[in-house]
Amino acid sequence: MTDSQPRVQTVSGKTASLSFVIILSALMAFTSLSTDIYLPAMPVMAKDLHGDAELTITGFLIGFCIAQLIWGPLSDHFGRRKPLFIGMALFIIGSVGCALSQEISQIVFWRVFQALGACTGPMLARAMIRDLFSRTRAAQMLSTLMIIMAIAPIAGPLLGGQMIKITSWHAIFWLLGTIGIVMLISLFWLPETLPEDRRVKASLPGAFRNYRTLLSNTQFMRFTLCLMFYYVAAYAFITGSPFVYITYFGVEPQHYGWIFALNIVGLMGMSMVNRRLVQHYSLEALLKVATLAAACAALFLALVTRLEIGGLILILAAIFVFFSMNGIIAATSTAAALDAVPNVAGSASALMGSLQYGSGIISSLLLAWLSDGTPWTMAWIIALFSVASAAMAMRQSKSKEE
Repeated sequence: MTDSQPRVQTVSGKTASLSFVIILSALMAFTSLSTDIYLPAMPVMAKDLHGDAELTITGFLIGFCIAQLIWGPLSDHFGRRKPLFIGMALFIIGSVGCALSQEISQIVFWRVFQALGACTGPMLARAMIRDLFSRTRAAQMLSTLMIIMAIAPIAGPLLGGQMIKITSWHAIFWLLGTIGIVMLISLFWLPETLPEDRRVKASLPGAFRNYRTLLSNTQFMRFTLCLMFYYVAAYAFITGSPFVYITYFGVEPQHYGWIFALNIVGLMGMSMVNRRLVQHYSLEALLKVATLAAACAALFLALVTRLEIGGLILILAAIFVFFSMNGIIAATSTAAALDAVPNVAGSASALMGSLQYGSGIISSLLLAWLSDGTPWTMAWIIALFSVASAAMAMRQSKSKEE
């Protein structure tokens, strides 16, 4: 079997392959859609609920982080489809709870609940790619999924910005519940990628002990930490940009989505480029260059905000370069990390996802605790963790050479 061929017949046909890619792209988009769609509404939510709206992101990420660690071993033991069906049902319930919330504590609780189901989407999509493909081909497939899934963070803020203009923020969560129902139905067309003979045969407690093995795997953890540090920086932008753009610079909420979409266009472009680059360069080399580019852009962002020069234009330019690198960083680091531990892809994907998206807890809390009322707090957090990501990529590259 070659690296470019699917490992199961269920997705080898043209029609099945197309539906498989579309459904997995939608599953991977669940995290960004669940957050990005209501970013323009956060100032209004904070006013209506008399609380810190950033905590709704923190709550979601806490649930997202913890739940993945449970779903991962379960998917290695029982297969991928059953956890997906249960997860979509939980997401729908959580979305309804958010829509009916009247206090900040209520919506934070339901955001945690919503995350219990939402996390199964991207986590198991990555695991299913690793079930079928390895290393270079997996990186190509992940880049393809990112191109398609990028529709969500473009459409989400645009749609949310328009909805908050004509209706209340509650309607946004009703819409998320409806999207969850559509996704639940679509899962009936998704094949099982982990057959019985490849599932973890150990007891469930034994399956959970795989985390200890993963944490001690140096190669896996370096790629994982590289991605985690980058996402701390990325979530600092996602969480802090509504304040910076809407409150500080006075951008209208309905226009916020257009500005946010520019970064996703850059991500899509780099994902397309990455599909070709992985055929000619090692994943380690690509990751090193991409993280260095992101770090340079982040340091420039920190400089212009600290000196208060260039205004919104220079901030937008720096963020565009920084965020575009995600099109390379996410695909290459994920493919390389999962390739290091092919026999426990579910648990490995869960640990990666838990650290990747749970890292947003760090940035959202730092923003809440240390904000000085200017873009500087967001900028230095992005710079600090971008440099940490690049340092980890350089260390991985050095270890590879040795």
